[in-house]
Amino acid sequence: MKGLSSVFVLVITIFSAYGASIPTIVPTLKLHDGRDIPALALGTWLGNNTKPGASEVEQAVSWAIAAGYRHIDTAFAYRIEDQVGRAVAKKISEGVKREELFITTKLWNSEHAREAVVPALRQSLSNLGLEYVDLYLIHWPVGQFLNQTYDYTDYLDTWHGMVEAKTLGLAKSIGVSNFNQQQIDRILEHGLEKPTVLQVEINLNLQQPDLLAYCARQDIRVMGYTPFGSLFYSKAQPGAPPPRVDDPALVEIAKRHNKTVPQIALRYLVELGVIPIPKSLTKSRIEQNHLVFDFQLTEQEKATLKAFDRNYRTIPQLKWLDHPYYPFEKN
Repeated sequence: MKGLSSVFVLVITIFSAYGASIPTIVPTLKLHDGRDIPALALGTWLGNNTKPGASEVEQAVSWAIAAGYRHIDTAFAYRIEDQVGRAVAKKISEGVKREELFITTKLWNSEHAREAVVPALRQSLSNLGLEYVDLYLIHWPVGQFLNQTYDYTDYLDTWHGMVEAKTLGLAKSIGVSNFNQQQIDRILEHGLEKPTVLQVEINLNLQQPDLLAYCARQDIRVMGYTPFGSLFYSKAQPGAPPPRVDDPALVEIAKRHNKTVPQIALRYLVELGVIPIPKSLTKSRIEQNHLVFDFQLTEQEKATLKAFDRNYRTIPQLKWLDHPYYPFEKN
């Protein structure tokens, strides 16, 4: 629980004919730039081969904010920034304050040129219907033009553009996604502003303890995408290591805490110091996924969960393997 706000903030929403609804707001963590970031976010990426529907993400974001989420993670490449924006606007019109919300979006690979960063963010802001985002991330260190040829722009130049976006007030905080330790070190070695956040894949099969320890030393917060990894049979690739959602050890831990197995997986990431980004389009699961701050795992339970680490990457993006800034293992 280190770094989490000490008490939950409860807000009372509008009374309905069925009585009052009292959502639990996710606690916050402090970024090194002094701003607060909610300790869990709703993810909005639907997958590489999934065409988003006209309003399904909008509905999911609305459900999430109503349930107490205050952090929404999106990206230009997801093609749903407009849906996120419509949901946010609706909730603001119903009384949620903009400053209570934390919106993260990301710079896509085709806009890595220093002079392209601010215009790209302005386009995302237009899509979102916002004057600023709370966090802007370089989505990947790998540059690639829309015609699929590589852009070899140095990500240091891209980072200069990110700093300019922050200076203009278009992004309150800036960070990186899918960068490795050496790439972050290179930013710091050049005397540039330190990223506030690193977003990477973190789940039971890919726990990345060395990277987490590095970020803790640098006071860089870690957001974890794909937090369920291969937990669900429908999502597991052939050959993906265990566990699955019906794993006896996980089921036993869940029963002990009166929680679901996905909630146990999320709670474990929270205790690793990670900000999980669970994605769902189902109202009940969205509501369940953020209720992971009212219990703690025992040391024995954490040891059980730690043992599932196989350094297995669900999203290796091998199509970029020969790019000089490919960030992951090449073997």
